[in-house]
Amino acid sequence: MQIPLFNTVLSWILKKRKYQMDMFIKYPIDTQGEVLYNLLSSAKNTEIGKLYDFHSIKSYESFAQRVPIRKYESIEPMIERARKGENNIFWPTKIQWFAKSSGTTNAKSKFIPVSNEALEDCHLKAGKDMLCMYINNNEETELFNGKSLRLGGSSALYENSDTYFGDLSAIIIENLPFWADFSSTPSQKTALMGEWEAKMEAIINETIDEDITSLAGVPSWMLVLLNRVLEKTGKNNILEVWPNLEVYFHGGVNFNPYREQYKKLIPSHQFKYYETYNASEGFFAIQDLNDSNELLLMLDYGIFYEFIPMEEFNDEDSQAIPLEKVELNKNYALVISTNSGLWRYLIGDTVKFTSLNPFKIKITGRTKHFINVFGEELMVENAEEALKEASKKTDAEVVDYTVAPIFMSDNKQGSHEWMIEFRKSPKDFNVFKKTLDESLKVLNSDYEAKRYKNMTLNPPIIHSVKNGLFYDWLKQHNKLGGQHKVPRLCNDRQFMEELKALEGRYQDL
Repeated sequence: MQIPLFNTVLSWILKKRKYQMDMFIKYPIDTQGEVLYNLLSSAKNTEIGKLYDFHSIKSYESFAQRVPIRKYESIEPMIERARKGENNIFWPTKIQWFAKSSGTTNAKSKFIPVSNEALEDCHLKAGKDMLCMYINNNEETELFNGKSLRLGGSSALYENSDTYFGDLSAIIIENLPFWADFSSTPSQKTALMGEWEAKMEAIINETIDEDITSLAGVPSWMLVLLNRVLEKTGKNNILEVWPNLEVYFHGGVNFNPYREQYKKLIPSHQFKYYETYNASEGFFAIQDLNDSNELLLMLDYGIFYEFIPMEEFNDEDSQAIPLEKVELNKNYALVISTNSGLWRYLIGDTVKFTSLNPFKIKITGRTKHFINVFGEELMVENAEEALKEASKKTDAEVVDYTVAPIFMSDNKQGSHEWMIEFRKSPKDFNVFKKTLDESLKVLNSDYEAKRYKNMTLNPPIIHSVKNGLFYDWLKQHNKLGGQHKVPRLCNDRQFMEELKALEGRYQDL
């Protein structure tokens, strides 16, 4: 098949999907109601469906009253049964794939079921929608005249059963339609390699001479790959290696801490960045406009959404609300019911709505990844915005960071301890520290109140650590790869102490 013809045909197919998206944007509540009805109808004869009598549920209210909100730990025994080959437990069709997710504060792995329905109607559909939105916003694109460089995980066989587990990205790569594989690089064999450092080298060798027009992967790991590409080629920037590169599809972590580094690696005002919100449990939202910082909530992927106001959050005992009751600019914990058999599942992410027509969101953090030891309610969103301001003011570049509390003792106030790895150190450490603290006060009134005259919180303590410390920690814990993330905000000191032990020395700012 000639590439230009392939580009034209595929672009036409993807554009047709835009009309379907317009329908769920116009009728969002009806769409979500239909999703819930279809989920309950599909699973009514499963073990879970019979336990909660899905057949007799006729309204959202009865669904919410009858089916409890659950975390992974509560449903793990059922998932383990499914992994060992049992069928019809929480979803009627056989679950062959399980997305392995180690989480961020817990070394214990989670195995999230991924049904064939979820693969087709959620994950793969979302990949096409992502391209659809980009093409509709950029009519002159030549995206499919080249290839997409994908950075995914690895896959492995579980025990002796016929179920498989691996990173979600690997499961998707295993199940891509021919046209997606045709337009992607590296090869499936390389993309699914398990040893991360060997895979990075193999990817570089396979892709350096390709015509790469797009990138797809987690920002932290893609940054490692791109820097290694420059080291190997001796070029000054990535556009000297791949001159037709036009867009980077990213997700998994907040992009703001990495944005300036990418601008230096890809120095073009025309280059586009498109954010996605996908997880092992499902694909939830996609940036639908160029240069936007909002994500369109995707309502027809076989996922029914509920939301818990964070001021009322009480783990599994929380009360959730449906989409029609959400308000702008409030933090909500996300609860999902899916076409993989997750029922009122507490995913652990927090979001806020930036628009109600259409429904658009921003990811604000995690239900557990915030610091609230002193009543300060510091969210990841606050931390990263403050880091952005401090870096801008001092011409610094942050690679990675984590924050932990210093607890009160002997009548001494508490504090927050920051461990930061800089690619480029601040010109003035004192200005960086002061700007960070002052920005947090502006962004978070609870933090500001606790910092007032140092009554509860002393100024933050900041450590600049050696290059590669976070990478070394991930490697030591067998967490190299796109699915693994550095814990950002913690309410205990376990991760901080592990890093300190690994570092052995650090410089106080």
